[in-house]
Amino acid sequence: MEEKKQNKLFKALKLTIATIFVLLLLMFLFPIVFPGKIAQEVKLFANEKLEGELNFSEANLSFFNHFPSLTLTLKNFKLNGSPPFKNETLISANEIAFGINVKSLIFDSQVKIDKIFLSNALMNVKVNEKGEANYNVYNSEESKPSKDGSSTSLKLEKIDIRNSHLVYDDKSTKILIDAKGFNYVGNGSLDQAVFDIYTEAEIDSLNLTYDKETYLKNKKIKADLITRINTNSFAFVFKQNNLKINKLPIQFTGEFNFLKNGYDMNFKIDSKGSKLNDFFTALPPQYVEWLEKTKVKGSTDLGLSLKGQYIASERKSPDLAFNMNIREGKIEYKNAPFPVSNIFLNFDTKVPGLNPKNVEVTLDSLFFNVGTDYIKAIVKSKGVEKPSIQANIQASLDLKKLDQAMGLENMSLRGLLKANVISNGIYDKSKSVFPKTKGSINLKGVTVQTIYYPKPIQNINLNATLSNGNGTFKETRFVINPASFVFEGNPFYLKASFSDFDDVLYDIKAKGTINIAKIYKVFSKKGIDIKGFIKADVAFKGKQSDATNGNYSKLNNSGTLQLKNIKTTSEYLPKPFVINEGLFTFQQDKMNFSDFLASYGQSDFKMNGYLQNVINFVLSDREVLKGKFSLTSNFINVDEFMSGTTAPIEENPSKENPSKTETGVVVIPSNFDLQFVANAAKVNFEELILDNAKGDLTISGGKMLLKNTGFNIIDCPVNMDIVYGSETPDRAFFDFKVKAADFDIKRAYDEIKMFREMASAAEKAQGKVSLDYKVGGKLDGNMQPIYPSLIGGGTLSVKEVKMRGFKMFSAVSQKTSTEAIKNPDVSKVDIKTTIKNNIITIERFKFKFAGFRPRIEGTTSFDGQLNIKMRLGLPPLGIIGIPLTVTGTQEAPKVKLGKKTEDLAETEYVETPTNAVAPSPSAPEVVTPKQ
Repeated sequence: MEEKKQNKLFKALKLTIATIFVLLLLMFLFPIVFPGKIAQEVKLFANEKLEGELNFSEANLSFFNHFPSLTLTLKNFKLNGSPPFKNETLISANEIAFGINVKSLIFDSQVKIDKIFLSNALMNVKVNEKGEANYNVYNSEESKPSKDGSSTSLKLEKIDIRNSHLVYDDKSTKILIDAKGFNYVGNGSLDQAVFDIYTEAEIDSLNLTYDKETYLKNKKIKADLITRINTNSFAFVFKQNNLKINKLPIQFTGEFNFLKNGYDMNFKIDSKGSKLNDFFTALPPQYVEWLEKTKVKGSTDLGLSLKGQYIASERKSPDLAFNMNIREGKIEYKNAPFPVSNIFLNFDTKVPGLNPKNVEVTLDSLFFNVGTDYIKAIVKSKGVEKPSIQANIQASLDLKKLDQAMGLENMSLRGLLKANVISNGIYDKSKSVFPKTKGSINLKGVTVQTIYYPKPIQNINLNATLSNGNGTFKETRFVINPASFVFEGNPFYLKASFSDFDDVLYDIKAKGTINIAKIYKVFSKKGIDIKGFIKADVAFKGKQSDATNGNYSKLNNSGTLQLKNIKTTSEYLPKPFVINEGLFTFQQDKMNFSDFLASYGQSDFKMNGYLQNVINFVLSDREVLKGKFSLTSNFINVDEFMSGTTAPIEENPSKENPSKTETGVVVIPSNFDLQFVANAAKVNFEELILDNAKGDLTISGGKMLLKNTGFNIIDCPVNMDIVYGSETPDRAFFDFKVKAADFDIKRAYDEIKMFREMASAAEKAQGKVSLDYKVGGKLDGNMQPIYPSLIGGGTLSVKEVKMRGFKMFSAVSQKTSTEAIKNPDVSKVDIKTTIKNNIITIERFKFKFAGFRPRIEGTTSFDGQLNIKMRLGLPPLGIIGIPLTVTGTQEAPKVKLGKKTEDLAETEYVETPTNAVAPSPSAPEVVTPKQ
């Protein structure tokens, strides 16, 4: 019996070994038997189903790369994205492996890919401003099987990603995710229409940025997720998702649906009953370093939600909400003598439609102690433009104790802070409504020292009160009595009071020197160059209405203000305006300028004169700043004054709609009433150089008027009047009158870029012309004329002109077999034209050359189309003539015998919401052509 048992055991062992051997042999031979079929099928599949360009260096089939799965491994794999990112990488990897279903391969002769293995990869996901993504490379549409079609199918059950780098850059939502050390394993029946995918993921370093603000940096992530995916409706349901950011546990649930033109989302992130210490581990690195030196206790609840549709074309955005509670919090830095204790916080904020103007903030309660010191606050605010405010803030703090307890490493604070503010109501400037308020803030002996500058701002003292008894502007009173500080040995003192905000009664005294450059360095990092200082000794006292009504004797404004190397910026100007040096003296309603030196880019200015109504202008956005100056300059570069508004019009331009980027028009403020007598030695506008420019410049009501303006251009005296106004940052209007005598054509072509571009046919012409012309119209965001909008007319006088290389005359010469017409010499002729609806109408004119007497009239368009009638009078007296028509374009004219012509299509310019501030209600919405 024993021997039989041994024989059976031995036979079983042999059978097992043989089976294993056969299996191993099959696993070794299988890739040798099937490689051609599998490689061919996968290649056909890629060609049929993938829209992005795919490349790899080599392929091999094996059971042993990802045992026990049979995998086709592609080395040095690269897949480009879908349009409009066809030339950019979507996925690149050292290797990517596709798991092959062996059963389907053997019994059904089909290659079914059920697993994907990816290692050391870059996954570069991009979405542009229009919501177009680069990941739409898989064509899921069913196609009819062809004779050579692929029998390969993609029915995934597992995705395995190891040690990879994921970048998600979504310009439409302004979200940037950068995940390094990305490890992901997802299992599920991914071939089903609706399936659950079970995921384990780890990220060594995660960075999350929204709208250029970093919210997570270098965070470790660990996640166990269950996600339901509906491939029919492209919907995702996040059922159970447990995450950990460093030590902070987070629960993430929600839904995400792809729409035809955007997304529909409902995300919710919660962290309940977490340790306050764990919350700080999820913050940027500087807080983690601080945390290592700090004892943090207490509990916190966090909540974040994002709900709604995001459709860029319809300007729809989801609602964002965030809340945070802290209970029994305590922060103690390096055994500080007094910790920040009894921290209690209820904070809630909402941003409907992701619109900052509608932000709602509720600080239901904030409380903490530092020893016997305290702060307690309740603040509720809704809206920005017309905020509704409820606030109760009380504080009594020794800032040194707070500094020690919190461990403010970049800043040192000393001094006392006391605050008591109660406010309730709505701020609405248009209705003169102000929250009922009673409040005071006091700073005593405060010192601020930072690591960015070796010396502190010292002896900061402030006593400020704000009061309003009945909720109106009239009953509002704000008093600073006083504010002072000392910096770098220079004291500064300010005392001010403002009352009756409907008709401000002001009393301001300021004296001292402020070195802006050094003060900025106290709060800033190195590498930013800010310069300038202000020295003031001024006193302003009066009532706003007295200045408005001209009761200047009731005002008491006096003193001096000296500025040096001050940079001022504007949202409309791309470069800073630098006041190199300026001395201002105040006298009643006037602010006098004395040798005011300024620069803007390459431009320089020297002004003397005065500003009027300055106080009113500062106190009210409805007041107009008045002034009169004499202005001189050595050089003005107009190109640098473009507003800097950049707006990409079309990312994928066609011939009909080319791409361009608008730089913005020169914007004229509507609340200026300024007069200048200007003299500039040289002015540059798009490489057009004007010498000895002079004239009277008026800026008023959003318009700029140049009168009696003269300058020299290539030694030709020019006189002109201009009216210019900005309607929006990318639209303007103008009215232009010009007179120029004896303009040298050859010099103009050689020396003026604009002339070469607008009159390319004049390359070989010689002689002189004079111009008396008027034209008006609109300018686009590149300060270029919108041709259909132009209306005008005038006379071009030609004198002793040699016309060489003009294609129209060459074509007429060829048609009539008359060589003399090819390059005519014109002695004197006046050509009158009018402009309207993109058409230049040429009135009938005659001239003589070489015995011929041509007569010309007709139309041409700004896009080069021709419709010219011509009678070529033959020598000797021109009684007998040949009727001709010239059509086609300026580059390719077509000459025919006869009189029959066809009118050019006009393009009428119509004001619409896209090209005007306030279009007529009855105006059509498109630019319409008419015959």
